[in-house]
Amino acid sequence: MGGGAEFILAINLLVAGLLAAAFMTISFNDAARAPARWLVFGYLLGMAYFAIEFSIPVFDNARPAVVAGFAVFLGATIAFNGGLAHKYGVAPPWAPMLVFLFAATVAVYFVQDLPRQSLARMMAYQLPYAAMQFVGVGIVWSSRQRRDLLDHALMAVLAASALQFVSKPFIAHALGGWGVNPQAYLQSNYALVSQSLGTVFGMTIALLILVILVRDVLAEATSKSETDTLSRLLNRGGFERHAELAMRDAVRRGIPVALVIADLDHFKSINDSFGHASGDRVIEAFAGFLRDAAADHHVAGRIGGEEFAIILPGTNLAAARLFAEGTRSAFGALPIDCLPAHHRCTASFGVAELHPAEAFSDLLQRADEALYQAKGSGRDCVRISIGSIATRQTAVANAGPKISGRG
Repeated sequence: MGGGAEFILAINLLVAGLLAAAFMTISFNDAARAPARWLVFGYLLGMAYFAIEFSIPVFDNARPAVVAGFAVFLGATIAFNGGLAHKYGVAPPWAPMLVFLFAATVAVYFVQDLPRQSLARMMAYQLPYAAMQFVGVGIVWSSRQRRDLLDHALMAVLAASALQFVSKPFIAHALGGWGVNPQAYLQSNYALVSQSLGTVFGMTIALLILVILVRDVLAEATSKSETDTLSRLLNRGGFERHAELAMRDAVRRGIPVALVIADLDHFKSINDSFGHASGDRVIEAFAGFLRDAAADHHVAGRIGGEEFAIILPGTNLAAARLFAEGTRSAFGALPIDCLPAHHRCTASFGVAELHPAEAFSDLLQRADEALYQAKGSGRDCVRISIGSIATRQTAVANAGPKISGRG
């Protein structure tokens, strides 16, 4: 049994090193830099802990090594929680965690005077680890970021890991203790079970957080590829992808969805008269205004040079028209930096509501046609599309023979 525990301890040391290297690699990406660096530090501390565990049998007086190993491993869990806090946008509770580290280490030092198989001694060693795992659960739970299945799975495994630390004193008692002295720990049956449980939970937690960080890195890369640099709205490809998803969700939920397309009026003359830098300021101003006017569930994008679009789930045609009118009126009164104080910019708008069985491309085409009607009506106005493309095509087809007959 003892050889098995030593073998698993060696595996844990190797795995901790590999995980530290993996998180180090991820830390090179901006999206995961701060969280991954704390995780690297945590797993390096984990390596130090396993090295200390290996060294304990060579000491005549093992108390300093036991206390040092405890403090180092508890420090590893604290560093892990720091990485979690950075990942989930929560202020790391450094002060209470470090105070807890000091108090727990002092307690472990003094409980070494208790009988080795004392429940209080074993609890003093294991419960601080459980507490830090529960702190990790609290960090993820308190995050305002949107959580998905992976995040909930991480909380569940952290909670289960905390409970296995709580259970270890009872497991040790059931298996005959954890050795007659610290030097004999690795030869006990309990050591094999304890190290095996640690491997299972440690690997599961590490792999989950690794997958979560990779998910975030990929999401950031996708976001960058779908974001227009100047306006900081979605570019055309990103807008169409997100708008289709929003439209499908609205259809599934049985709620209306409308599309508003806007085009800045006389934009070329702004560039020609005041320069491209001024034109950029106009685009930034309109994009910022559109971003502020949109709700969280709306999807806004810059789909052309001076053309913008926003899809409004849960909004019917009348409400979308009011949205467009409000945006048009407010933007027309907005002073723009780099332009003369008296100069005001305007925009034209086309609005369409999704009809049953209509594709997103049809909705986009109808809103675009309404926009052209607004441009043709003198600009700085809103026009709506009422009928579907299929309805208009049917009307044209029916009108064809009548015109032919009159000829």
